[in-house]
Amino acid sequence: MDVKNTIYYQDENILIRNMKQSDAQAITDEEIAQGWQASIEKYEMRLRHQSEGKSIALVAEQDGRVAGYINLYPDSETGAFAQQGYTEIVDFGVLEKYQKKGIGSKLMDVAEQIASQYSDTICLGVGLHEGYGSAQRMYVKRGYVPDGTGVWYNDRVCPPYTTCCNDDDLVLYLSKKVENEKGE
Repeated sequence: MDVKNTIYYQDENILIRNMKQSDAQAITDEEIAQGWQASIEKYEMRLRHQSEGKSIALVAEQDGRVAGYINLYPDSETGAFAQQGYTEIVDFGVLEKYQKKGIGSKLMDVAEQIASQYSDTICLGVGLHEGYGSAQRMYVKRGYVPDGTGVWYNDRVCPPYTTCCNDDDLVLYLSKKVENEKGE
């Protein structure tokens, strides 16, 4: 997987390219400034996975500034779709000042296009608290459906009537079929 310096999409407003080292600090600083819990280690891990060929880490720019990011893992390793050969979206975000400008939709378009090169299905886990409300709505509008295993907590199915915390680790897994470049 050679992703170095690849531009996946570009128009007059948005550029989508692979993540580079300087993006890790820029994203972390912006997320902290808007009150999100952020850690540069998470983005450095995404960069490491990209350099090891485990993932494709994408960044969207608007006017030369990092506006959002999304990471693709061609073979999901955890969660409801682990070891099934499906491409998984992991850690997708658009910085607040760039939301509602089509950046998230364009990142998803590019991610789904790339995913179609690896499998016929793309999957993701979405958090259940209100901070994920916009993402939940977007995924449903794009045709993603729940996998049927219920909610997961800390990478395990959350059994009925179990007490859990409504934090970022409480997720619902969704998937959708994607067409390859041949329309299949």
